[in-house]
Amino acid sequence: MVYLTGPALAQGTPKVKFATSEGDFVVEVYPDKAPKTVENFLQYVKDKHYDGMIFHRVINNFMVQGGGYDSAYAERKTRPPVVHEGREALAKGGPKNVVGTLAMARTNDPNSASSQFFINVKDNDFLNPSTQAPGYTVFGKVVGGMDVVNKIKTVPTGAGGPFPSDVPKTPIIIKSATLVN
Repeated sequence: MVYLTGPALAQGTPKVKFATSEGDFVVEVYPDKAPKTVENFLQYVKDKHYDGMIFHRVINNFMVQGGGYDSAYAERKTRPPVVHEGREALAKGGPKNVVGTLAMARTNDPNSASSQFFINVKDNDFLNPSTQAPGYTVFGKVVGGMDVVNKIKTVPTGAGGPFPSDVPKTPIIIKSATLVN
């Protein structure tokens, strides 16, 4: 399977291949738009933090989220949170929270993002930074295997581990996340 063609081969744009129990997908990240966020994400990839993790939150018509829990719902130790770069990334021409984009998950504190990320599976304008709200930092997008992400978004969900809903009934495991350039 060939993942990267045309504009996706932008010089110097790091790419990460996620091998999952549902298939593989590739994301590219934008260090020129959200440098601290990308550095944080790539360090987790290099540290093999995502290997063996699950997509623990899947909401069709919204997003799929992973990077925080293993299949026993145990959280892995994370580094200190990264500074929120949502507004700066947009100001530098970075993408909004639209289908296929990759953003950092966080709590209500904009500066609380650590290892968890999500992939938008629809246009989520309400997640974009604005003058009224910090929004969520978009730092990349899926450039290959969006069919796999679309498969993930439709899996049956329910309660699981500490979560009352939105957990895939059959765990979707990230077998590996590997820097491919």
